[in-house]
Amino acid sequence: MQPITHQFLHRLSLQTKGQGLTDITREIAAALASHGAGDGLLTVFIRHTSASLTIQENADPDVQADLLTAFDRLAPETAPYIHTIEGPDDMPAHIKTALTDTSLSVPVERGRMALGTWQGIYLFEHRSRPHRREVVLHFIGASRDL
Repeated sequence: MQPITHQFLHRLSLQTKGQGLTDITREIAAALASHGAGDGLLTVFIRHTSASLTIQENADPDVQADLLTAFDRLAPETAPYIHTIEGPDDMPAHIKTALTDTSLSVPVERGRMALGTWQGIYLFEHRSRPHRREVVLHFIGASRDL
């Protein structure tokens, strides 16, 4: 018997606290459960150019601190950028987004993301002040009800 193709689109509206990483793994897992996802592929997409997505270690918060420090060295606010109309943190935010991802693909097995033991999915806010960010989830695969 062939599995019935199941797909859904789900939007998450998330508030950030300013620059930093926000673990959104639980919100994504809840969406998979609420839509009855089985085995398939999940695409996670952020609809912004100054925030991004990443899969990172979720056990030691020092990883997040080191990532923020490293990205600030790669794209400092004090560099002589041409694009400055939205403030000194905007162009570095665009560079940081270009270095990371605006979409991720995650395998799903029996309704659960096939993440490693210490992996979590993070919204990576690159702007200094808080923002409302929208993340779109698209699942395609089998229904959990099969």
